[in-house]
Amino acid sequence: MRTRIRGARILDPSSGRDEIGELDIDDGQIAELDSGATPDQVIEAEGLWLAPGFVDLHTHLREPGQEYKEDIATGTRAAAAGGYTAVCTMANTDPVNDSPAVTEYIRRRAHESAAVRVHVIAAATQQLRGEIMSEMASLASAGAVAFSDDGAVIRNASVMRRVLEYARGVGRPVIAHCEDLDLRGSGVVHEGASATCCGLPGSPAEAETVMVARDVELARLTGAHLHIAHVSAGRSVDIIREAKESGVRVTAEVTPHHLCLTDEAILNYDTNAKMAPPLRTARDQEALRQGLADGTIDCVATDHAPHAAYEKDLEFTAAAFGVVGLETALPCVMELVIEGRLSALDAMARLSTRPARVLGLRGGTLETGAPADLVLIDPEQVWKLEAVDLHSRSRNSPFLGRELRGRAMLTWVGGHVVHALDGDGA
Repeated sequence: MRTRIRGARILDPSSGRDEIGELDIDDGQIAELDSGATPDQVIEAEGLWLAPGFVDLHTHLREPGQEYKEDIATGTRAAAAGGYTAVCTMANTDPVNDSPAVTEYIRRRAHESAAVRVHVIAAATQQLRGEIMSEMASLASAGAVAFSDDGAVIRNASVMRRVLEYARGVGRPVIAHCEDLDLRGSGVVHEGASATCCGLPGSPAEAETVMVARDVELARLTGAHLHIAHVSAGRSVDIIREAKESGVRVTAEVTPHHLCLTDEAILNYDTNAKMAPPLRTARDQEALRQGLADGTIDCVATDHAPHAAYEKDLEFTAAAFGVVGLETALPCVMELVIEGRLSALDAMARLSTRPARVLGLRGGTLETGAPADLVLIDPEQVWKLEAVDLHSRSRNSPFLGRELRGRAMLTWVGGHVVHALDGDGA
């Protein structure tokens, strides 16, 4: 069936296209416009944006082993509702994804139940213990697109060096959770005025920056591709910028919540504002926004981390770290568009084209012949996020009750509608 989307503002960061126009979908691909072809369906999209589907480099789908929080079916439905057409699922499952058998299981389950494309990130070390490397070559052959111990830290610099060397050998990036656990200590929020006011133990920004500096130097030594996960501190942005300028092969991501919130969000003891790394100061937030705008930070990644209500409904120090983010990433980035910090085309690049390029994934383009992985966006729609609106199995969002602007109206994967705001699926 040939579908024509007409009258939308077409935003294609891969080509720099930004214009009102038409786009055809045929046989699961973006088709060349043919004035002689008669579409079977026409979607009138005046006032809406049409962009490549978003790509998330940092998603916790929790399957296998923690399906009570999320599974591949519910997590990818949430992704589709947020405008995502591909997600990369992290390795801290149960069992840990440190063997080809687990990688193959996740890929099989994704084929059976996922609403969007699922790429698998495997563990860098066995059992995420930071001691013995995982079977990188076998994992890459099984389909792993990157390696990461996210959720844990490779504390030993010698192990991290070997991980980077072997990852380079198999042609995969290493995604680093940069946190000095000794500096963090018992900290559960950013060390600063808000922590003091709340009487909560704090973790200094330096707990992140010293590990970013270490891993950047190891990437320089090995020539490997290092990707810094969920950057939160202003000084980390400076280190990454300096590294890129000197030729180190480093990329980086920032989460929507670190772009839109500061450590003041903890002042009412809302555990949905508890995450790792923690929300930091307004000065750090400004550095993150500037880094995203100038390209130091390559892309936005959600770090979607679902938890059951009973894991969050605890005293602050005992509650789990992490928030869901797939369904609220777009309006967070739209805040930067509204403020004039990013153009519409740049915003779409940081959600689609750039993350796809970081890991060398297909996607992030509207070129003829590419898979029809698309999102149709209403940039003006204002809506209030309620728990019942979330497609995720978990509800731990720091934006509950908040008015948001910008929403995915339709999402296609391979030409098939996987989300429609007025009724999911097609």
